[in-house]
Amino acid sequence: MKILGIESSCDETAAAVYSNEGLLSNIIASQLEHEAFGGVVPELASRAHELTIISTVKEALETAGVNLEDIDAIAVTRGPGLLGALLVGLCFAKGLSLRIGKPLIGINHIEAHIYANFIECTPGFPFVSLVVSGGHTQLSYVDKPFSHQLMGQTRDDASGEAFDKIGKLLGLPYPAGPQMDKWAQQGNSKAFKFPQALLHKGFDFSFSGLKTSVLYHLQEISEEKREAYISNNLADLCASISHAITEILARKMEMAANQTGVNTILLAGGVSANSMLRQKIETLAEKKGLSLYIPKPVYCTDNAAMIAVTGYLKAREGKYDDLHMKPFARINTDKGKLSRNA
Repeated sequence: MKILGIESSCDETAAAVYSNEGLLSNIIASQLEHEAFGGVVPELASRAHELTIISTVKEALETAGVNLEDIDAIAVTRGPGLLGALLVGLCFAKGLSLRIGKPLIGINHIEAHIYANFIECTPGFPFVSLVVSGGHTQLSYVDKPFSHQLMGQTRDDASGEAFDKIGKLLGLPYPAGPQMDKWAQQGNSKAFKFPQALLHKGFDFSFSGLKTSVLYHLQEISEEKREAYISNNLADLCASISHAITEILARKMEMAANQTGVNTILLAGGVSANSMLRQKIETLAEKKGLSLYIPKPVYCTDNAAMIAVTGYLKAREGKYDDLHMKPFARINTDKGKLSRNA
């Protein structure tokens, strides 16, 4: 069985092929034009997807050494994400499905981050997963494939969003998260004390207060001295901010593991590439005797390998979709369910 995966939820146009032999290709076309705006511009993202999706899919097939007719199903991101960007990938996948007469598999982007851990490994069920990215921070209990119970999520900013917004306050280029991680490795995480909201209160997260705290801290420095202050203390500031964010994430993961009694924990999403977070989660797993799975960095950020492997797992379960499938920008988590059924 060979699955073609297509991802276009934000600013990465990606395509991959996954089979029972493993991952055969994983092609990502990044959109660098957003850097000048300090964030993703939805209209630009949609246009870039239109320009690159054909060549990206073609390269994925060629790299995998397969023809279009060899594909057994097409997995494509339905959401959540930018609607215009999602529509490009979804419409292309529908057209391709009609062209080759093969079924479609709609993929929830957040679920795909979780199953990125299955690209090269086979984690055992049940497990607790923590998805941390620019748009999402969600803690889930997964007792079997595609049976997800949402335990907690952010009430405001996502963890990756907090890194990027705070990094912008520090004058770092977009995306600021990776830059903050590099600086944090050179700094003292105890140099400054920043708030850790909801640290011992349930499984939800909140990072907007941290952003405000950093803003107020910088505003206490006179404007003419602020730039020099940030420059002289950048490593310690990044380390202290990173500690505040990752301490919350690690603490909630520990609470979830204790409550559910699982033996396995999974970390996923772009922020899972953060070195301080990885270290804390690894320490937690060692202390508790838990099996820990974290994808390689290339599979942490948006990519099509995670879409293809999730499609492969869904195909094994007989979970297919049809041409009436629609994209969705957000998911309804009011009832604790991670997946949207639309």
